[in-house]
Amino acid sequence: MPTTPGRSNCCNHTSRRGFLKATTGVATAAGLLGVSFVELADAQALTKEERDKMTPDQIVGLMKEGNERFRTGKMRPRDLLAQQRASAKGQYPKAVILSCIDSRAPAEAIMDLGIGDVFNTRMAGNVVNDDVLGGLEFSCQVMGAKVVLVMGHTACGAIGGAIDGVQLGKLTGLLARIQPAVKATTYQGDRSGKNYAFVDAVARKHVELTVENIRTGSTVLGALQAKRAISIVGAMYDIATAKLDFLA
Repeated sequence: MPTTPGRSNCCNHTSRRGFLKATTGVATAAGLLGVSFVELADAQALTKEERDKMTPDQIVGLMKEGNERFRTGKMRPRDLLAQQRASAKGQYPKAVILSCIDSRAPAEAIMDLGIGDVFNTRMAGNVVNDDVLGGLEFSCQVMGAKVVLVMGHTACGAIGGAIDGVQLGKLTGLLARIQPAVKATTYQGDRSGKNYAFVDAVARKHVELTVENIRTGSTVLGALQAKRAISIVGAMYDIATAKLDFLA
């Protein structure tokens, strides 16, 4: 049936009205979520230009802001498939994270990070060895990451195992790398893996010692930090409160 001028105008008006209604709805949703209109449909992977403009301190600040969004339930909406497609052409992560394998402490999630934002090395008890150092060196010297973050967490099973002297295959050697932190932790009270307060104190000390071991164990990373090209920092994640506490 031929469309009359009146019918065409009506449809056009309805179409425009529907578009405006949808746009207004999206903008309203953005306001309620506390994000910008652009952030509501974030489909971008981090670019080299964006990464290179940031200082190490700014990157740490973004991590803190991301954790605040996570723990308050205001994570930034992301189109992860779009980020996956965009990052397939190249990656320019701003940081590299050494964290524990614990399922309750996924670094990207708890700092509200997207695909392509960071490298992530996960090792039980976030221990460091020469292989891990090699990966950190690659991340910073070759790929341009500007922050090395060592992230421990509360109620860590590897820390508890080290405290209690657990012996189990190859795990025995891994836990031995945590023993210096056990010995270096000053604590009055029960020094066993059943005392979570002591476990958390050792975990914090272990992060501190690991940061120092990275600084002194890698001439590549030490040189980058000396000229302020990177920062090597530590943090503790509380699995009960979702708070990420960066160490001074």
